Amino acid sequence: MPNISDIPNLFNRRAFLGTVGSSFGSVALSSLLGKQASAASLGAPYHAPKAKRVIYLFQSGGPSHVDLFDGKPSLQKNHGKELPDEVRGDQRVTGMTSGQKAFPVLQPMAGGKQCGEAGIWLSNLLPHTQKIADKICLIRSMQTDAINHDPAVTLINTGSSQLGNASLGSWLSYGLGSENENLPAYMVLLSQGTGKNPGQPIFSRLWGSGYLPSEHQGVLLRSGADPVLYLDNPKGIDRRQRRGQLDTLAALNQSFQKQNYDPETLARISAYEMAYRMQTSVPELTNLKDEPDSTFELYGKEARRPGSYAANCLLARRLVERGTRFVQLFHRGWDQHSALGAQLPNQCLDTDQASAALIQDLEQRGLLDETLVIWGGEFGRTVYSQGNINGGVAGRDHHGRAFSIWMAGGGIKPGSYGSTDDYCWNVSNPAETVHIRDFNATILHLLGLDHNRFSFPYRGLDQKLTGVKPARVINDIIA
Repeated sequence: MPNISDIPNLFNRRAFLGTVGSSFGSVALSSLLGKQASAASLGAPYHAPKAKRVIYLFQSGGPSHVDLFDGKPSLQKNHGKELPDEVRGDQRVTGMTSGQKAFPVLQPMAGGKQCGEAGIWLSNLLPHTQKIADKICLIRSMQTDAINHDPAVTLINTGSSQLGNASLGSWLSYGLGSENENLPAYMVLLSQGTGKNPGQPIFSRLWGSGYLPSEHQGVLLRSGADPVLYLDNPKGIDRRQRRGQLDTLAALNQSFQKQNYDPETLARISAYEMAYRMQTSVPELTNLKDEPDSTFELYGKEARRPGSYAANCLLARRLVERGTRFVQLFHRGWDQHSALGAQLPNQCLDTDQASAALIQDLEQRGLLDETLVIWGGEFGRTVYSQGNINGGVAGRDHHGRAFSIWMAGGGIKPGSYGSTDDYCWNVSNPAETVHIRDFNATILHLLGLDHNRFSFPYRGLDQKLTGVKPARVINDIIA
């Protein structure tokens, strides 16, 4: 406990003594009330939600929809032939292929088959996903404005390709709060695939809170002995002493906030309190000794290796089981500009079994109906070859005009939505185009939030996840 003389000058002795008594023992309560107030002030949720929580399996780098989800006989028929100019039109391509003299069609790297009652075509590189075809909705008409990774991954995660905006998970934390006071509403896990290694870099701003209060930013859960940075007490400080330090610090911060009305001060108190509670909740979360062997058989042997995609999928289930609102996995390695024939199968081996296992595991535990699961990246890949089509060195460039993402659980109707032309290049029916704005509007809707009303005042504007352009909810995929 500090001496009164150590308190900064902006607090006089009487003001400090007047506030400290009412602050002790009420810090955790004020933290929770702050979160509840932020959600209640929005009137959220606006309607009955279909889902209570989200697991977003983000495949960073741009998985090839051509190879994995959108195979069709026309691609084999036209393999090696030039992509027609009328199909490519004025679509921008990256500087990596804009100078190519030829744009030969490259057929899928593996065969596939129609799966489930809806007959969804899925690649044979995804045998486990094929088995859960009746649980997923495959959207083949996704569209983004960006053609390079950084703006594209920023756009799909924050609703804008410009920096400084709040991430999807932060919006959900702000609007709906947490179901567990001992864990953050938004947790993030990272993994590197065996496709392209290293993959595209992942920046912490992708789970940042932007202009929203900082307590709503994602918390990174790392593999290893120290899952959350700076969670442990300082050397020589036990838990009782730490509690006393936090109470004193909270009293100072609350006095400061009353005089300066800085909302970030309350967010700081909330962060300290959450860290204190996580000292006990995180070790329990990451200790997998209570998981039976059957769990690891379901997710695959890699689930026993901390930091792997499979292990992160298992942790995602454990997190939502404990009430975490939004869990996001970032899995790198999908940016396959060359050696697609070797890199793509390896990347699928990383993700296929664990992704399907997550759906099965959630369903077995009665969690799937209330958990929205999303699998996809920032864009797709070109149907034409990047590099020599022969010799095993060919890859695919970025393609945002039409690509695929699948969703499951949480109010989603199994089947497929949207389609592409014979070259997987354009959306066949423009009315079925699902822009990133529409996709995010649909996610919000499934969680009971109206994208038109759900906003935050900042710099004279009512900021929204979907931005200022019109967005629509894709009602056809909602059960």
